[in-house]
Amino acid sequence: MAARKHFFTSESVGEGHPDKLCDQISDGVLDEVLRQDPYGRVACETYVTMGLLIVGGEITTTAYVDIQKLCRKIIQEIGYTHPKYGFDHHTCAIINTINCQSPDIAQGVDKGGAGDQGFMVGFACRETPELMPLPIMLSHKLVWRMAEVRRAGILKYLGPDCKSQVSVEYHDGTPKRVDSVVMACQHTEDILDASKQMITKKARQELIDIIARPVLKAYIDKDTKYYINETGKFVVGGPQSDTGMTGRKIVVDTYGGVAAPGGGAFSGKDPTKVDRSAAYMGRYIAKNIVAAGLADKCLIHIAYVIGRAEPLAVMVDTFGTGKLTEANFGKLIRGHFDLTPRGMIKELDLLRPIYRKTACYGHFGRTEAEFSWESTAKAAALKKQAARL
Repeated sequence: MAARKHFFTSESVGEGHPDKLCDQISDGVLDEVLRQDPYGRVACETYVTMGLLIVGGEITTTAYVDIQKLCRKIIQEIGYTHPKYGFDHHTCAIINTINCQSPDIAQGVDKGGAGDQGFMVGFACRETPELMPLPIMLSHKLVWRMAEVRRAGILKYLGPDCKSQVSVEYHDGTPKRVDSVVMACQHTEDILDASKQMITKKARQELIDIIARPVLKAYIDKDTKYYINETGKFVVGGPQSDTGMTGRKIVVDTYGGVAAPGGGAFSGKDPTKVDRSAAYMGRYIAKNIVAAGLADKCLIHIAYVIGRAEPLAVMVDTFGTGKLTEANFGKLIRGHFDLTPRGMIKELDLLRPIYRKTACYGHFGRTEAEFSWESTAKAAALKKQAARL
C-alpha cells in the first residue's frame, strides 16, 4: 500500500528582519529592567520604519533604562552599522513614549493573578531531537546560518535582513525529505550581474552550498527545489523597505503553524503576563510528556482570566498517540505543575534577564541554558506516576 503523502511548510525570519529587530528591542528593554529590578512590570512595544524607531508601552519599575543608548547598541549588534544597509544605528531617530502600567491591572497582578485574559498553547512531537516540528526547526537553522556566515565574513556581501521557508514532504505522518527551500538574503550590490537586476549565478550557488546544504543535509535530494532571492535581488531591505512591529511573528516564534499559537505575542512582556509564562509552561509540560514516552505528540491548551491565579481550563490533546486517558493526563499535570503565575515564574526561573535571546530563532526547541522550559527534568517522575494510573 502506497504511503499517504502530504507537505507542510514553515518559515523563519532573521535577526535583521524589521519585526524581529522590534522584538529584540522590546526584550532588550525587558532584560535591562529585570537586571536592576526583577519585579518590574514591563509591556514594551517597538515600531520601526525608514530612519525611525519608536519605543512605547507601559513600564513600572525602580530601574533606569537609557532607551537611546540601549536601542542603538542592539541595532548595532544586529548588524545595521552602515547606511548601505538602509538603516544605521548611528543616525536613526529614536523616540521614547513609555508610560506606567495601569493601576487597575496592577491590583490584580500584585496578589498573584494573571496579567491578562487569554489562552496559551504548548506543543511537542518526536520529529526532531528537540521534540519540535521539523519544518520550523530547519527554517530557524537556515536563518541562524545566514547570520553566522555574515558575521564570520564568509559571505561578505550579506546584509542583516533575511527570511527562510522550508517545505517538508511527509509519508504517513513521518518527515522524509525537503521538497523546497526558500531563502531571501539581503545583500550589497557587489553580487549583481551586468543587468543590475539579478544576483549572479555564482552567488546563488554559494548561498545554496554554504548556507542551505550544511543545514538540510540528508533531507535534501536531487529533486529538492531552491528559490533564492526569487525576485532577482534583495539590496533594499530592513526598515528601509518594510515597517516592523513587536509581536507580529508569533507563528515563527512558536511551532511554525503545526500547532496553533496562543492569543498573544511574547516579546517585551514580563512573566506576570501569562501570554509569555503560560506558553513557556505549556511547552514544558508537553515536552516532558513526550520525553517520558507517554505520547508521540502532545498539545497543551491553557486559559486564564485577568486577576485570577488559577487557570480557567486546561486541555490535553495527544492526537491518538497517548498512553493515558485525558483525565489521567490531567491528574499528572495537576500533580507536577503549578499553573499559577507565581508557580510558573518560580518553576521556570523567569525573573532573569534572559529574554533578548528568545526574540529571534524561536522561543522553543532551543538548547541554551536560559531556556529553562526546554528541560525534560520532569519526564522520569511523570513516567513513574503514569505507571500507577
